[in-house]
Amino acid sequence: QVQLVESGGGLVQPGGSLRLSCAASGRTFSRYAMGWFRQAPGKEREFVAAINWSGNTYYADSVKGRFTISRDNAQNTMFLQMNSLKPEDTAIYYCAARGTNIMVVVEALYDYWGQGTQVTVSS
Repeated sequence: QVQLVESGGGLVQPGGSLRLSCAASGRTFSRYAMGWFRQAPGKEREFVAAINWSGNTYYADSVKGRFTISRDNAQNTMFLQMNSLKPEDTAIYYCAARGTNIMVVVEALYDYWGQGTQVTVSS
């Protein structure tokens, strides 16, 4: 069993930056592929980025070059550095984990989810 807790959301102006964190419980954190998803008001939840245990990453086209996903296996924590934020990045951001090391973009293939953290990009 893995429990995930996101933090770091907030209100930021367009062009600004935020760093989200996802703290995970469980001794096998390093064996899990992890991902970030987001859900904007009135829209379906969508994939943002994923990372496997060795640090390989994959991004949605909409965030490529602006967001960076990383993890610290010793601290059981995953991060999402978000730069050059746009109003369309406004959403609730969720972290997720799956019980294999294979990165995927389909949310149904993730086993564990956090409660989400709100990110609002507005002037």
